[in-house]
Amino acid sequence: MQHSAVPDLAHTHTRPIHWIATATAVAGVVALSSLLPPDAATAAQAAAGPKTGAARAEAAPPDPAAAAFPLECGPVEAVVQKKATGDLDGDGRPETVAVVHCDAPMGTPPDGVYVLTRDAGGGEPRVVATLVDPRERRTATGIAVRDGAVLATLLGYSSADVPSCCPDVTDEVKWRWKNGTFVRSDPSQARAV
Repeated sequence: MQHSAVPDLAHTHTRPIHWIATATAVAGVVALSSLLPPDAATAAQAAAGPKTGAARAEAAPPDPAAAAFPLECGPVEAVVQKKATGDLDGDGRPETVAVVHCDAPMGTPPDGVYVLTRDAGGGEPRVVATLVDPRERRTATGIAVRDGAVLATLLGYSSADVPSCCPDVTDEVKWRWKNGTFVRSDPSQARAV
């Protein structure tokens, strides 16, 4: 057994300087809190965390039909396939997540997944984030907003050799608003279809 050059558990012995530092820190917090006024009282309590599903009555979710999406569709129109709404950033106003692709007459065009919002004044809906770019060649078969997170089921391809008709990979993915951006996580591993 090798012995340490430092006495065993030397850091666990309290010394007077530790008590003085702790007392000073507590006194500082108490003094600072007495300088800050309390928030104004309200009759309703604010709910903690982002709101999902039904948003406040006065804030309607952005309508994807009125938004301009960053898609180049040529002579065909962009079509909103699916949508889900909920408060993703905790500001009390709902956002809309839209699954959009070009309305091609044949085949399975890739989807784009976009987050729409509007300003506090209720202006026109605008795209604030692209969660899935159509260039990724993915198809969103499911989309939902739960507990302030975007959940999606994405079909894709294991290689460029796989025909567009037949995606062979399924991913269950999740995005959550964190530090000013949407952070993606994959709750489950990709699986073959």
